[in-house]
Amino acid sequence: MEIRVLGPLVAQLEHTSVVPSAAKPRQVLALLALHPGQVVTVSTLLDELWGDAPPRTAPATLQTYIRQLRRMLAAALDPSGVRGPKDVLCTRYGGYALDVSAAVDATEFQRLCVTGQTALREGADAEASQLLHRALALWRGPALADVQIGRALEVETLRLEETRLCALDGRIEADLRLGRHAALLGELTALAAQHPLHETVHAQLMLALYRSGRTSHALSAYQRLRRSLIRELALEPSPRLQRLHQAILESDPGLELPDSVMIGARVRAAGRLIPAST
Repeated sequence: MEIRVLGPLVAQLEHTSVVPSAAKPRQVLALLALHPGQVVTVSTLLDELWGDAPPRTAPATLQTYIRQLRRMLAAALDPSGVRGPKDVLCTRYGGYALDVSAAVDATEFQRLCVTGQTALREGADAEASQLLHRALALWRGPALADVQIGRALEVETLRLEETRLCALDGRIEADLRLGRHAALLGELTALAAQHPLHETVHAQLMLALYRSGRTSHALSAYQRLRRSLIRELALEPSPRLQRLHQAILESDPGLELPDSVMIGARVRAAGRLIPAST
């Protein structure tokens, strides 16, 4: 079974979609898909579907949604197979569980993020960049983009989005350490515009601009962030950003890449300019 939640919801069994068109059964499937193999309690499902105002018939209606999902599973399953719909969407004590053997994209995303961030902390920058690139490539848009979101799914989608932003920060940090500042400028400029109060993004943009020989643009980026923070939050940039700003003003040698990284970057750039032999 293929399940993808990092974008529009995809759930396929034997190459057949089992995503219902109705909003509330789709919510039930989405919440179960985010916890593969784990019990999602009836109370959590009721809270997701109706919040603080469940109708008197809510438990019976939930059972109807479960039956609808099982009918879709039954239509997709091989009738001669050993597993039936109740083996895939299982009733457990206090709730239900989706018993799937295939990896969910969110689970793979979390695994790649953990290993990528570990590599970054250990200074394995190339490995960290590769792992975090792979993690971010799993995203096809906002998580559960075509699913109605209740309270339980809101928590899950916010968690996934926060993890995505951390992975993006880590991947850019790894790429900066590898001397890829020039290639990052377009991406960082767009991110800074999308997140005008995000200090890490602005710090990365300032450093990339400075290392690309655009000191005045780096200082302008700081001033834009400072104006946004004062206007929106009545706050000055953090001491970390202020120290970076001062280091740029002083052309602090500590902002430059180590010589070994610079040499490697120049070798890679030269290699791209040499045509392949025929």
